[in-house]
Amino acid sequence: MFEYFPGNYVWNLGVVAALNSGGLIDEVDRACRPIRDLAARGSDVGTGALMASWTAVVDDLVAQASADLAAGHRRAAGQRYFRATNYLTQAERMQSAHAPGRRAVYQRCLDLMQNTFDLLDPGTVRVAIPFEGTTLPAYFMSAGPGTPCVIMWNGLDSTKEHMYVSGFPQELRARGISTLMVDCPGSGEALRFGGLTARVETEDWAAACVDHLLERGGVDASRIGLVGWSLGGYYAPRAAAFEKRLALCVAWGANHNWGEVQLRRLEREGENPVPHYWDHVMWVWGAPDLDTFIKAAASVHLDCVVEKITVPFLIAHGENDRQIPLKYAHRSYEQATGSPRRELRIFTPAEGGAEHIGLDHLPHVSVFIADWIADRFGTTA
Repeated sequence: MFEYFPGNYVWNLGVVAALNSGGLIDEVDRACRPIRDLAARGSDVGTGALMASWTAVVDDLVAQASADLAAGHRRAAGQRYFRATNYLTQAERMQSAHAPGRRAVYQRCLDLMQNTFDLLDPGTVRVAIPFEGTTLPAYFMSAGPGTPCVIMWNGLDSTKEHMYVSGFPQELRARGISTLMVDCPGSGEALRFGGLTARVETEDWAAACVDHLLERGGVDASRIGLVGWSLGGYYAPRAAAFEKRLALCVAWGANHNWGEVQLRRLEREGENPVPHYWDHVMWVWGAPDLDTFIKAAASVHLDCVVEKITVPFLIAHGENDRQIPLKYAHRSYEQATGSPRRELRIFTPAEGGAEHIGLDHLPHVSVFIADWIADRFGTTA
């Protein structure tokens, strides 16, 4: 993995995610260079300075986009808003749950994303999925009437904006597949503005997503799939085991026993995905203290669950994933005996995509997963 900040895994993950989601190396370098020395002090120290440095690049892009619009150059402006969204969502993701102004920063992410849609991709729209008296915020990218659709869920710290800029929904659209990108409970806008925290029973919000697609129409009800990356590698298989209207499932990172991973992190084994890790997970799960969280996390596993998956099931995992051990990918595969077509795809350092959810070579992993889904749904690129 490209390591701009030697020894600082968490910050490096943000850098490669930004670069592999459409970022430009010159802009990322200008965001990172002022904080290079600070990175040596660890991932938690200096996240405020990281936000300021990345925001300065975002501010420059927004000013340039305004000049583009004044000159009538809408596409150029949209491209700058796209990259600004990419950079700001990466910086926001790494802030403390209690950082002052974090809600305002995320609102700016939403506004920049909408500017991108307006100028570059008006076919992608914001939607609200009814859920237990409130809504789950989402983006819907249509590939045309009557097409298959993939529901996409994020993980512990990503958002629907990260999904969009990753390029994966665009790969699906090129293959005739629509995408519903959802901030599920514990993530993105659902957590920051709606106060919805994560839970074990992910089939609850899977049902809400399927209901929404069926009610809005325009998709093939017999070809609705579910993809979850990172912690979504637990969320999605759990949902597919119980929500039988789903036609396929992808675990993009085999989070088979996330509770065990938390015990490893207590022992300082493996890498954390974000700074201020324990504050972050307690925020996501709505736990008042660490002991309560650890006890609740023990239930976040797929033992005696993946056996109930009865649709095609892909497990995609990086051989060098420093957050989620490779053994969990094998465990999910070995236990998914009810799937008529289970597949384990391990990405190696030689080819790229070997780090967590393939962030070190995200396009390579995205294309493989998009092709796997297209093959199952019978669409073509």
